[in-house]
Amino acid sequence: MKIISLNLNGIRSAKNKGVYAWLKKQDADLVCMQEIKAQAADMHDDMLALEGYYAYFHYADKKGYSGVGIYSKQKADAVIEGLGIADIDSEGRYLEVRLGNLSVVSLYLPSGSSGEERQAFKFSMMARFMPQLQALKASGREVIICGDWNIAHQEADLKNWKGNRKNSGFLPEERAWLTALFSDVGWVDVYRHLYPNATEEGYTWWSNRGQAWANNVGWRIDYQIATPAIAAKAISASIYKDERFSDHAPLIINYAD
Repeated sequence: MKIISLNLNGIRSAKNKGVYAWLKKQDADLVCMQEIKAQAADMHDDMLALEGYYAYFHYADKKGYSGVGIYSKQKADAVIEGLGIADIDSEGRYLEVRLGNLSVVSLYLPSGSSGEERQAFKFSMMARFMPQLQALKASGREVIICGDWNIAHQEADLKNWKGNRKNSGFLPEERAWLTALFSDVGWVDVYRHLYPNATEEGYTWWSNRGQAWANNVGWRIDYQIATPAIAAKAISASIYKDERFSDHAPLIINYAD
């Protein structure tokens, strides 16, 4: 089973940069997308009817903002849009498809980099999302949560960690929240499970400022986080950098069937 996660930074922009031609060659079982920045009226037919896939989306209320989507080769038994929390769901941040006993989620956690108000919202979502993550872990289902978590967990997960200790995405509270998710709740960071010592090769996002991409001054903020049994089936992971569809790179993980 091949799963791709990618923050598109605009589905229409990514389409113009060739993401659909690339996806067709990947033959993935599921593709989880974040930050589609579109609503239903903006979606072209080829976005809604990618050949060989069922398409599911959860749009933000605000135009040109946030939103998540999933392409699945298999028709979902059930689709869950949102967490049931109005202010979070209005931003289109959570979409779950259920395929037998497997749930695959596309998640877009907020960024707090634009200021104190958005950082406060990020902390608020993290606090309210944690009980749902605990419940998902305890549900008896196998779950893979793909997405842009907007947090670099460890020093190895970003180039300039010393200079970012007081910046959103690498704050002590954010990192501790992920540590609790992995250590206390029992979720697994699949890429880090496969490659415990990986550093620069694991980056998935580069700022558009300066020469971040050219100098590989990146962050690993896109994850596939899974329940232990399905995480143990992960065979390989890669980050595709030969083409650029957005400021994020696709995270590709293969799981044994």
